[in-house]
Amino acid sequence: MTSALDLETIGGLARDLAPADFVRIVRTFETDLSRLVMLMVEQATAGNLEEYRRSAHALAGAAGAIGANRLAADARVAMDPKDTTPPRDLLLRMGAEARQVLTELAEWAANPGRT
Repeated sequence: MTSALDLETIGGLARDLAPADFVRIVRTFETDLSRLVMLMVEQATAGNLEEYRRSAHALAGAAGAIGANRLAADARVAMDPKDTTPPRDLLLRMGAEARQVLTELAEWAANPGRT
């Protein structure tokens, strides 16, 4: 199985930041990820596609910054008004990817000194 995280990005963060700062960034991303995915689900369910796309935009930026590139790519698809993929399909795929990202981030947070 391939990593859900770009190892160069996450490794660079772990290497360049103090361990406490790295863990804080990981925890902040975990919180943001949960909040943004929940918002996307709520907004898609309510048919509010503009807000769904706005949350996807925020998720794409946060995921890209931490190296969750596949998740960021899915979020960019969700924010594209020309894309015809049903939000439910994207959200299911993003949920599976988010779980893998969170699992790997937990491992990095437990050992931020690894490279």
